[in-house]
Amino acid sequence: MQKCYINGMGCVSSQETYDTSFLESVEINTTENIVYAKQPSYKELIPPAAARRMAKGVKMGLAASTKALKEANVEVPDAIITGTGMGCIEDSEKFLKALIDNNEEYLTPTNFIQSTHNTVGAQIALGLGCKGYNFTYVNGSISFESALLDAKLQLENEEENTILVGAADETSSHTMELFKLVNIIKKESDQPYSVLDSNSSGVVYSEGATFVTLENVKKENSYAVLEALQIQNELNIDEVESFISSFLEKNNLKIQDIDVVVLGNNGDISFDTYYTAVDSLFDQIPQVYYKHLSGEFNTASAFGFWVAASILKNQAIPQVVKMNSFEKANFSKVLLYNQFQGKDHSLVLLSKC
Repeated sequence: MQKCYINGMGCVSSQETYDTSFLESVEINTTENIVYAKQPSYKELIPPAAARRMAKGVKMGLAASTKALKEANVEVPDAIITGTGMGCIEDSEKFLKALIDNNEEYLTPTNFIQSTHNTVGAQIALGLGCKGYNFTYVNGSISFESALLDAKLQLENEEENTILVGAADETSSHTMELFKLVNIIKKESDQPYSVLDSNSSGVVYSEGATFVTLENVKKENSYAVLEALQIQNELNIDEVESFISSFLEKNNLKIQDIDVVVLGNNGDISFDTYYTAVDSLFDQIPQVYYKHLSGEFNTASAFGFWVAASILKNQAIPQVVKMNSFEKANFSKVLLYNQFQGKDHSLVLLSKC
């Protein structure tokens, strides 16, 4: 089977991650329970008239995908696979509001057309003139991993040679208010917000888009190899260790073969216990976290994927994402583990090229 190489990446997030070196400039938020993406300039990428009509998630996705393709020196991929948890929720809200305000009469279809979950992938394909396989996964917090799995299988079986894979999610005012009501988002009284030292439920919510160009050939600028991944809907806390151990065993690895573990801690004390449950497995291994930088959203694990692949390429862990003080001279294998509210568990294994 062919290998699956990560040859380009683009990331738009609540940090300056688009036009800067890997986490060279970061801001640690402790006062806002909703953090918005730092969006790049779109005027070089999207005609102004078109940009005005585009949802925020679409614009972020277009920017991230453009950079991912440029880094890989690819003009048009063979396929585009996207993951999203909420889709273009802002346009969905606008359409539903117009539906109510106008008594279901005289509605313009624009917001409805642009509110569908596959809008991001469709707009990227239209811009590139890509007429190949185009699919969007809407699987909650494993949406990105589902897209990765699809792409990996196609590349390994030589169905395609170059696949653009990504994830995008945006915030919207009404949905954020609903999330506050059901305690998904942390309360104002829980300040200062922290991921590792949290004593409250809920998360700091955010948005972003991350795209990667996956190919079955290694290039000079390749980041890493996507070796394996596994997803599971539900696990009890006492099953996490065996879930990880069996995954490594299936890939002929032991705990000590992992050089870095990237964990999806988000500061929700009700569910971060899933990560503390595996501390004993990786107590002598460098541990990394990232949601204090990206915030939490359905496809935040794509930001973690960007962090992990960048660590392998740069062979260095930025201080701002370190969870412990263990050091290693070089990094060959990185394991990512993420879950959300005790469900949608995912494991992704990356290796050095």
